[in-house]
Amino acid sequence: MRHKGFLFLFGVFLSLITIAQQRPYYTQYIMNNYIINPAVAGIENYWDVKASHRMQWVGLQDAPVTTYITAHGPLKKDPYQTATATGFRAKGMNPRGQAYWRDYQAAEPHHGIGFTMLNDKTGPLNRFAAYGTYSYHIGLSPTTNLSAGVSAGFTNLSLDASKLNFGSTTVDPAVASSGVINRIKPDISAGLWLYSKDYFIGLAAQQIIPQNVAFSDNTVSLTKGRLVPHLFLSAGYRIPISEDFNLLPSMLIRYISPLPMGFDLNAKVQYLDLLWAGASYRYKDGFAAMVGLNLSNTLNIGYSYDIQTSRLNTISRGTHEILIGFMIGNKYGDWCPTKLW
Repeated sequence: MRHKGFLFLFGVFLSLITIAQQRPYYTQYIMNNYIINPAVAGIENYWDVKASHRMQWVGLQDAPVTTYITAHGPLKKDPYQTATATGFRAKGMNPRGQAYWRDYQAAEPHHGIGFTMLNDKTGPLNRFAAYGTYSYHIGLSPTTNLSAGVSAGFTNLSLDASKLNFGSTTVDPAVASSGVINRIKPDISAGLWLYSKDYFIGLAAQQIIPQNVAFSDNTVSLTKGRLVPHLFLSAGYRIPISEDFNLLPSMLIRYISPLPMGFDLNAKVQYLDLLWAGASYRYKDGFAAMVGLNLSNTLNIGYSYDIQTSRLNTISRGTHEILIGFMIGNKYGDWCPTKLW
């Protein structure tokens, strides 16, 4: 059973390299849209730092484990920013109530920068990536902004040949001694982000440059695959339920040729600027529950749990993902983002 589980996972990963989703999945991207779309960089007037750890398909040997850290902020902070309702936290009032949205204003034109470092490991295969980001935000109306961004960096794909096991009780010494085979590829992503007080719409393209990739040396040779572009369309809308609660439905559509389109549906309920809870449905994959807490004006945390509806559910105990956020240089003390929600 142990060898069958490895062969299954190895086959899954090889299929990812050749025709399928080649980027890791995230559940809490709704709390860090920057991980999907580089145009989000610098959207707030402080530095937003996020660290995430995702353990996928717990209970399945060599299942994917994804860890990342992102940081983004304005190239130059706006010295004329006015204090907001969220910074005062008056007793008995909701900092995210109707007064805040009535006075919402688009950000001044500004530049944003960011950085991403990511590691995604599945059995003997590992993907490490690092990117730098530049974006620019402009106002289209008193309450609406449009931003464009581009990320550039590299991806290091590696295969640990010593971990290859095709079901036999022994491994060919020549294979085991071949070590780690690395392939370094350039990587570029780009995106657009339209945002206002009631909605957002984003379009992003990751892995823009199609490239061939193969793992081979004198002793190990795996079939050549191809890295293909990934397209993402995201949108969300804010629905006030009461003075203290907001409902935030959103969706994400992904397209990777030649696969059919996939999509996620999400819904998040936010209480004041303190607590949120939500649920997500990923088409033909599963469901997720999420919860988050803003501990202060500099620290927030989120947790999600996914359960699969596919055959993986028979051997997996679900997927765990934790997200920790830091708001650095948050001058006016807002407990949650003012432009992202």
